[in-house]
Amino acid sequence: MSPSKKTAVSVVVPCFNEAEMIGLFHTELTRVIDAIDEYDFQICYVDDGSQDGTIGKLTTLAARDGRVQVLALSRNFGHQAALMAGLENVTGDAVITLDSDLQHPPSFIPQILKAWTQGFDIVSMVRETTDGASLFKRISSALFYKLLNTISDTKVVPGASDFMLLSRQAKEALTALPDRHLFIRGMISWIGFPRTFIHYTAPPRAAGKSKYGLGKMITLSLNGIFSLSIKPITLAIRVGTAIILMSGAYFTYIAGRYVLFGDLVPGWASIATLVMFFSGVHLCFIGLIGQYLGRVFEQVKNRPRYYLKELPEFQMQSQTKGKVA
Repeated sequence: MSPSKKTAVSVVVPCFNEAEMIGLFHTELTRVIDAIDEYDFQICYVDDGSQDGTIGKLTTLAARDGRVQVLALSRNFGHQAALMAGLENVTGDAVITLDSDLQHPPSFIPQILKAWTQGFDIVSMVRETTDGASLFKRISSALFYKLLNTISDTKVVPGASDFMLLSRQAKEALTALPDRHLFIRGMISWIGFPRTFIHYTAPPRAAGKSKYGLGKMITLSLNGIFSLSIKPITLAIRVGTAIILMSGAYFTYIAGRYVLFGDLVPGWASIATLVMFFSGVHLCFIGLIGQYLGRVFEQVKNRPRYYLKELPEFQMQSQTKGKVA
């Protein structure tokens, strides 16, 4: 690299119905990166099928700022797919990913870049807490990471977010993974590479409402559990074995009563309860196995994780992983 050539850094920003926020975000982002002279920045906004005018605001930004690239997904494929679309279509020597709601503060970018220059391929921002977050969200998040790290051999740092930096090598390793049910923060842990963490407190949203509701959080959690571990199936076998042993003990008790006292334990209620209990356990385990089979089914279909649509104002770059509809 010649001394005069600056290092290229890409910034990937997934967006979904953020028309209220995107102007504020871009102003803050450019304020930060304009003060950093050592790097050439590319900003890649990925519209995840927004329906509130976000795409129009993004194309306006691209017309005004030559550093801005806009990718538009053909429909709402989800935050993780939008993030992967951005990662697969940027070319920087490093890539920083963050959300457009300002809860991933761009002001941390200089600190992130400094950590990268110290030799780390991955710099992960770890959210200590979120200002204004509900008690339910804090407790459910803590329980999820506790469960995930208990059953998985791939450990995920509690609070580690999709606010991070990846070197080119780490980015290429991540995008080479063929997973269809994406849990990127878990995939980051799986690929390895030298990694460091920066802790921060997430501010509340400056405008608009969160688009990541309870349903999406549950889906992401299930993707994390089932993509990183097969221990739930092992647990199902153990619980099933324990129930068989309990049933054997109950049968021994009934036989003993008959031999010693000549009577049987009366009551259809207890029998019905046991039948319902074991039937419920059986159905739960079938559903558990079905979760894995369903993911195998989706994986072997080998469909693209997303489709891009062409925008009339801009010519999309040639795609490798995603396809232009």
